[in-house]
Amino acid sequence: MAMNKETPSATAAQSGQPQRGALKIQNATKIYDPEGVNVMAVDNCSMDIKAGEVCMIVGPSGCGKTTLLNAIAGFHSITSGTIHLDGELLCGPNQKAPMGADRMVVFQHGALFPWKTLRDNVAYGPIMQGVMSKQAANQRAVEMLNEAGLGGVADKYPGEVSSGMARRAEIVRALINEPRVLLLDEPYRAMDALTKSIMHESLLEVYDRTKVTIFFITHDLEEAIFLGDRVYVMTTRPCSLKKVVDVNIPRPRNYEVLSSEEFRLLVEETKEAVHEEAIKAFQAGERELA
Repeated sequence: MAMNKETPSATAAQSGQPQRGALKIQNATKIYDPEGVNVMAVDNCSMDIKAGEVCMIVGPSGCGKTTLLNAIAGFHSITSGTIHLDGELLCGPNQKAPMGADRMVVFQHGALFPWKTLRDNVAYGPIMQGVMSKQAANQRAVEMLNEAGLGGVADKYPGEVSSGMARRAEIVRALINEPRVLLLDEPYRAMDALTKSIMHESLLEVYDRTKVTIFFITHDLEEAIFLGDRVYVMTTRPCSLKKVVDVNIPRPRNYEVLSSEEFRLLVEETKEAVHEEAIKAFQAGERELA
């Protein structure tokens, strides 16, 4: 298909914004050793993710996608290979990436502090890091919650708002730190179709404003095509890159693209690659592994 859009990197360059958030994964391998039994979760995986790209990761359950995300986030090291962020070594053999606000994670299950309001949750990071005063952080939190359509519930607690509102607040909480990479691990998995569609639109609005690099794990292939610039299809465990699907659908996007022939063909192309790996995983009797 012909390229008919400006890439996020090109857009950022034209606006004078610095290019931040390029991830380069080279021959990454991760071997766990539970109870003395070596388990290879990731095997010789290489990916080149451009700054400002919405990178969607799909593959069979338990194939090792979250293991890769956790290495980028700094939750564990890799056994061999390297991961670079903007040309600088982030993670290598037995070397965990440093924890930092340049890579923020939104988990599958909610992680807001239930005893803090949405505003206080969002302001918490910059205050704790000492990069903003309490007053400045609270002011910025309110501004960003307003941008996300949450201004009216800024003083409510997570248990007092819908799951969709809480999840939007989590993304705002991550973005107030101005990360180079936003790491999303199936953030909308448990949501109904209508709530998920609203969340998609909200995330695209955030992306159109920030052009932050997004590393997004999902099992929903339509979600992957609708949101992504590229979809990375991973093999069954051990995880490695099987196929890259380029999504050359212009931005900004809306739900009209779901009925287009181009969208349907991209979903079918992705589904075929994932289905092959799902069959292999089923035949191997794989159990879920992060």
